[in-house]
Amino acid sequence: MDRSTDRQEPWRILVVDDEPDLVDVLCSTLRYEGWQARAATAGLAAVAAAAEWRPHAVVLDMMLPDIDGMEVLRRIHLDRPEVRVLFLTARDAVEDRIAGLAAGGDDYVTKPFSLAEVAVRLRSLLRRTPAAAPVGPPPGALVLGDLMLDERAREVTRGGEVVELSPTEYALLHYLLRHPRQVLSKAQILDAVWSYDFGGRAHVVELYISYLRRKLDAGRAPMIHTVRGAGYLIKAAP
Repeated sequence: MDRSTDRQEPWRILVVDDEPDLVDVLCSTLRYEGWQARAATAGLAAVAAAAEWRPHAVVLDMMLPDIDGMEVLRRIHLDRPEVRVLFLTARDAVEDRIAGLAAGGDDYVTKPFSLAEVAVRLRSLLRRTPAAAPVGPPPGALVLGDLMLDERAREVTRGGEVVELSPTEYALLHYLLRHPRQVLSKAQILDAVWSYDFGGRAHVVELYISYLRRKLDAGRAPMIHTVRGAGYLIKAAP
């Protein structure tokens, strides 16, 4: 949940910069705020991501390796003029700031910058922009915290990032999400996912639970929990 509001669906923020380390740090900061974050390291990739993911705001570097930030903003606004844009750039000349704002940018932060300042400025932009209110999850989606399983697309995302799962991992997660915050025994899981009678096959469940944890929880607050002597449950991360 967004730390600054009572919203149930987090804001989606696209971070665009050609410095991978900076993008990673920014995305981590935004996720800590309770938002979803997705990265792009080039202008054309950013335009494609904006069309597919439909972010509510874009943190946009002015200097990119293919097309510049101004052109990225122009192309995104052709489709979604309500998207808020916060420019990031090493340029600090007054004329550059004016050009960015005149092109349709909403705010401007120069490098080096404070991560906390970026979060505060984004929150301010989103709070005062009713047009940016997010649409709900797609029909047929199972949502728990920042985890979403889209049954129609058979796609899983956490924090806005696609998580690649095998068919068995997908089936296991689907079953867990159908029973959120419920303790499910190994026998129940084995029967539902593998259709086996329970008998010495607990290691199969344990193995695939470990696979899911590796993919869903790596570097994030855990969602899949072991209840000793009882089974497993899935719940939203705190």
